[in-house]
Amino acid sequence: MRPSALLKLVAPMCCLALASSASVRHYLCLRTAESLEIDGRLVELAWQSAEWSEHFVDIEGEAKPTPRWQTRVKMLWDESYLYIGAELEEPHVWASLTERDAVLYKENDFEVFIDPDGDTHNYFELEINALGTVWDLFLNKPYREGGKARSAWDIEGLKSAVSVNGTVNDPTDTDEGWTVELALPWDALIAYAPEGRAPRDGERWRVNFSRVQWQLDVVGDEYQKTEDPETGEALPENNWVWSPQGAINMHIPEMWGVVEFKKSVAGED
Repeated sequence: MRPSALLKLVAPMCCLALASSASVRHYLCLRTAESLEIDGRLVELAWQSAEWSEHFVDIEGEAKPTPRWQTRVKMLWDESYLYIGAELEEPHVWASLTERDAVLYKENDFEVFIDPDGDTHNYFELEINALGTVWDLFLNKPYREGGKARSAWDIEGLKSAVSVNGTVNDPTDTDEGWTVELALPWDALIAYAPEGRAPRDGERWRVNFSRVQWQLDVVGDEYQKTEDPETGEALPENNWVWSPQGAINMHIPEMWGVVEFKKSVAGED
């Protein structure tokens, strides 16, 4: 997501205090007692029992137009991983980038942002496209403060998969969309978590999710970005998010959502 410049909150409690704002969304992340096969399909009982998030809205907030297609996420956790599942409605699934750490937001993608201690510094970003290509990076601080992205940083032990309900890059048919399944090892995330450990029951992390969506035209037998007839340049992409940012900028960590971890097991009363 492209950098911009806005204000900063300096303390974790200040950041979490922002959670009382109606615009900052919340999610209760339950545990999974069963092993999950990371295949992109979200079929296990734990996934079926986990609650979906609200549908994504425009990055600037609900005053902006409702996204053309729906997007939602759900989360689970256990002693080893944070699990993320996403469902993206899309009639024309398109992706071409296949190289690890390619700049995926230049095409359609799904994005995850995690700030373990909520201090707006030392946070992680992961992007994935419909081909399963991953770009993971670390930022020591937001771009507005001169932060620099470390694309060479990888989520060691990451498991990821995509399942497409349709066909990728085939404009002759209409697709239903694609689903993403991620397993992020705590060991790769806890260096900047409170007390340097995985979360415990009732603790909260700051998290957000984004979807970058370009307008497309069919040219011959392939998709191309829709161009502005006056400039010849591609029309700006849409940015649809779980917790709205209030600006076209994902790097405002104090506006990310709040995920609360619960020891209750998904699917058990």
